[in-house]
Amino acid sequence: MIPISDPKSQFETIIDSIVTNLKDVILSGKYILGPNVKKLEEKIADRLGVTDAVAVANGTDALILTLAAFGIKEGDEVITTPFSFFATAEAITRVGATPVFADVNEETFNIEPTEIEKKISRRTTAIIPVHLFGQPAMMDEINAIAKKYDLYVIEDACQAFGATYKSQPVGSLGDAACFSFFPTKNFSTMGDGGIVTTSNQKLAEKIRKLRVHGSQTKYHHDEIGYNSRLDEIHAAILLTSLPYLDEWNRSRITLANRYKNKLNHLDFIKLPSMHNDGSHVFHLFSLATDYRTEIIKHLQAEGIQTGVYYPRCIHLQNAYRNLDYKEGDFPIAEALSKKLFSIPLYPGLTIQDQDKVITALKHFKVNNND
Repeated sequence: MIPISDPKSQFETIIDSIVTNLKDVILSGKYILGPNVKKLEEKIADRLGVTDAVAVANGTDALILTLAAFGIKEGDEVITTPFSFFATAEAITRVGATPVFADVNEETFNIEPTEIEKKISRRTTAIIPVHLFGQPAMMDEINAIAKKYDLYVIEDACQAFGATYKSQPVGSLGDAACFSFFPTKNFSTMGDGGIVTTSNQKLAEKIRKLRVHGSQTKYHHDEIGYNSRLDEIHAAILLTSLPYLDEWNRSRITLANRYKNKLNHLDFIKLPSMHNDGSHVFHLFSLATDYRTEIIKHLQAEGIQTGVYYPRCIHLQNAYRNLDYKEGDFPIAEALSKKLFSIPLYPGLTIQDQDKVITALKHFKVNNND
């Protein structure tokens, strides 16, 4: 089976260095918020051109702690996309605020700026655009709306480490940004991990306090916080991987372009679009089709794994029944949830395996399913 993603294919190429660095961590006796975490934070802040990076336990916590540090709470509203992983909205609810959804752009799958402004109320405090599948949202327009209404902008960049928007790195485009280091992400570890990036030093200080139970001095707690710390082992893996990230992203882009060149004549699928203002790092390569179920079944028979991201929009999840959204409220997002599926793409994907995927798609016959 050709997997849709294969994190070990990245780690295998640097396994000796990883093992050496993990041995150093084990022998150091420092396992929580030690020198590797500090170094990782410094390197990421430097790479993104921000003043601060604060490592936390996972991408979801990065969102929650950022919202909490901004003082967003019960009674507030935060505008975001209904077409994303559930954690984007979940984090808003976790701090007591209410997620308010705005429909997405049919071509990029990212939140549509013109829809955001329609959703702003006197309770709105922030916007969370998601750089979905590795493509930056339209940040100039989003930031302009935020400035007009005095709102925070928090990038959900969990799928887009290494992407750029108008030559500026994702993670430096709003008031703060949140990344995930989940194993299948472009920049990942062998478990959970996350980080918040910002040039708001007061915000960074607040998040550092919140991640250790609201404490700056051991056993002295200024407020109710969280337990959300990145382990030294994960920081060491990430530091080992960081010098290779751009190479791995270039491999993803090369493979994506090859898919586009080889599949652009197939009229039963729509290839992903890229806007000219940003670089897409292809966390996922997603196709739209009216024949999703049939194509997935066809590819599975050929030994090819696929994925559906995301089969049910957030506003239609059972967990948000209390918000009284209904089917048809966000027609573009809902249509994408019924049409999109992803095919294998990762740095270790061989040309031979990619050709198998391409050939299998070319051999799919629409009239077999009439």
